[in-house]
Amino acid sequence: MLPTHSQHHEADLHGLLYGYAFRPGQPGREIDSSQAMAHLQAPPGDEFLWLHLNLAHAACERWMKSHLDLPETFFETLREGSRSTRIEHTDNALLAVVNDMVFSFGLVSSDVSTLWACARSRLLVSARLQPLHSVDELRSSVKRGERFGSTVELLVHLVRDQGDLLTQVVRESTLKVDRIEDQLLSLRLSDNRAELSSLRRVLVRLQRLLALEPGSLLRLLNRPPAWLSEQDIHQLRASTEEIAVIINDLTSLVERIKLLQEEIAAKLTEENNRTLFTLTVVTVLALPINIIAGFFGMNVGGVPLSDDPHGFWVLVALVVTFTVIAGRWAFRKRGDY
Repeated sequence: MLPTHSQHHEADLHGLLYGYAFRPGQPGREIDSSQAMAHLQAPPGDEFLWLHLNLAHAACERWMKSHLDLPETFFETLREGSRSTRIEHTDNALLAVVNDMVFSFGLVSSDVSTLWACARSRLLVSARLQPLHSVDELRSSVKRGERFGSTVELLVHLVRDQGDLLTQVVRESTLKVDRIEDQLLSLRLSDNRAELSSLRRVLVRLQRLLALEPGSLLRLLNRPPAWLSEQDIHQLRASTEEIAVIINDLTSLVERIKLLQEEIAAKLTEENNRTLFTLTVVTVLALPINIIAGFFGMNVGGVPLSDDPHGFWVLVALVVTFTVIAGRWAFRKRGDY
């Protein structure tokens, strides 16, 4: 057996991050690339493998093409960089694209990572460019001794881990929206518009990337590969139904945010209208005195009441009268609205 440092060096040469060998109903055991090749070249048995590779490694794709029995569609999907979450049947294998993300509401956007996976009856190959939360969860489950009966169970575990991540996102988003709604009801708008816009943008992006494509899944469930057991099909259907429920919750949350944005916009419009009305009233009330002051301030002859001892009070009465009339008119217009 190779020394530990040699095993890791050989794995690094091929881009293999780690691999596990399983027997149905037994815990998985970790293997290196040479042991994986020995399993693949051996006659078919009841063991199946999970190999997880790093696509950032220069030799990774070439090693997969040379040593692993993978359909050409898998490599075409890698090259085209398709990030739409889906599980489909191609060349008697299951091709899956699973998205995962590093989520933080403290940032304007979220970092989304993608996992490409291909499952056959005795081999599950997963490849990624960046570390993924769901893969780490699956590896932790394997290390804890969780038992898997097939490669499809491993794939279903990945999909369910993605669903757990979505559930966490929906829960945290709901708490945040509840807080903003409470502030809205207490008329404390502060910076909620920008916060809601950022949150809605992130959720819509996640909804687009993480939602399973229903067409590919329907084709898979209607025409599954021959090696898929009834239990595997049932687990696939159950996991995808769970994802669909979570996506519906995510869609409802996005609609709720949209309604909150509309409510905030309506309240801000109402506040602006009140401010404009106040400015209008001030302008209307000041209009009579400005007009009369303008007329009596002209440096021309024949200014009325200039020699009248009661002229000032006559003008005051005149200004007050016009101001009261203008004020009544302005407030009557306000009552009409």
